[in-house]
Amino acid sequence: MLRPWKLEIQINYGSEKAIYLQIADAIIADIQSGRLKKGTALPGSRILARELNLNRNTIVEAFNVLLSEEWIISKERRGTFVADILPVINKNDKPQVFQGRGENSTPRLRIKFDDGSPDSKIAPVSELARAYRQIFNRKAKWQMMGYANEFGNIEFRKAISQMLNHQRGMQINEEQLCITRGSQMAMFLAAHCLFKNGDHVMVENPGYKPAWKAFENSGARLLPVNIDTEGLVIDDVKKHLKKHANIKAIYTTPHHQYPTTVTLSLQRRMELIRLSNEYGFTIIEDDYDNEFHFGYRPVLPLCSYPELKNYIYIGTMSKVVAPALRIGYLASNDYELLKGIKSLRKIIDIQGDSIMEQAVLQLIKDGTIKRHLKKATLYYKSKRDLVAHLLEKYLDGIANYTIPDGGLAFWIVPREPVNWKQVSSQLENKGIKILLPETYSYHKVVNGLRLGYAYLSGEQLEEGICELSICLGQKPSS
Repeated sequence: MLRPWKLEIQINYGSEKAIYLQIADAIIADIQSGRLKKGTALPGSRILARELNLNRNTIVEAFNVLLSEEWIISKERRGTFVADILPVINKNDKPQVFQGRGENSTPRLRIKFDDGSPDSKIAPVSELARAYRQIFNRKAKWQMMGYANEFGNIEFRKAISQMLNHQRGMQINEEQLCITRGSQMAMFLAAHCLFKNGDHVMVENPGYKPAWKAFENSGARLLPVNIDTEGLVIDDVKKHLKKHANIKAIYTTPHHQYPTTVTLSLQRRMELIRLSNEYGFTIIEDDYDNEFHFGYRPVLPLCSYPELKNYIYIGTMSKVVAPALRIGYLASNDYELLKGIKSLRKIIDIQGDSIMEQAVLQLIKDGTIKRHLKKATLYYKSKRDLVAHLLEKYLDGIANYTIPDGGLAFWIVPREPVNWKQVSSQLENKGIKILLPETYSYHKVVNGLRLGYAYLSGEQLEEGICELSICLGQKPSS
């Protein structure tokens, strides 16, 4: 297809404006001047990247901006074109990429800081799809179409239990493992088989609210335990144990605490295990991102200690492969509890996705998962290092933070009290979304922000952190 438009985009590498925004602005200026007519075909992202000597991802980001603001449209198998109906902008305004549509409109969100989701763009999706197809080509495929075990495919459970034993120091077999549709389902099953109305469960504060909701849904009452630089404050645990007689469990994320990313110290780990054994409460351990560790090796789970009598261990494959892949797992040394989980699982979901479990099993056996984890860990470590550099550049003197040794998020604590709703509103006006601290606070809102970085581009990370620093540097209004 003929694309007559000649490029006249000048990149200012010394500008504070991200390069992809400079490209988007230049194209918008050409559209507004009439140089680019309605319906004009734009160069492909590969061609434009080659001509500007830029990474193609930068061009894709610029096109995403133009698409979201409706300056251009995409036609399947044909390319991108200047839109027939263009956004209306006040003639007195300077051209801007993300202009509101009216006085009361909200700009579309371009940059979303989540709580640490992986980048699905690097997921082994093609390999998974190929494994899925191969399973259906097997001679015994019809045997796989019937009902399977409530705990999941036996070979898949063997592979997961072997991984937990070899890599995380656990001592379990496939009969102690239940495959679930994500870690939240595992949380729900554990809660409804462990708690009854009026029971208490200790939870980290700040912490993971979806787990809290699962516990409350089962009738349990929450007892908050504060977090400091060494993880769970054991003195808080002891106070609850002395005050309440029906404490059934504690829920904890000791490897990379959610949301603060701190690791539970060895001394506190041993004391928590001792208290669990003495008082008979179960440790529910959520090891949600064990795979992504940038140090020498991950800290072993609490349930790897043979002296621990009562535990439930929860993990997920969703972050390993892709968020849309809903495969989690639950392990326990309590066989009576596992019987209850099996019965409840059969009521709400008679079995898991046996075909997908076998597809993932194939990726485990042929080494795809191992290779992906090695690649992903290097990829996320480089992004973590970039974010550390950007935080030093923009938040020095404004906020405190530590560089996490794993996981996919930073914990940022401003040095002054912050009106987070005001900050969030200011950022949304610039097309940037953050999670409000009330998302993980128990009653009193903590003065901290969990900043996920995994799936954002370098340009998005810099723009977002720069704008965040501007908002945090302002005095909050009353």
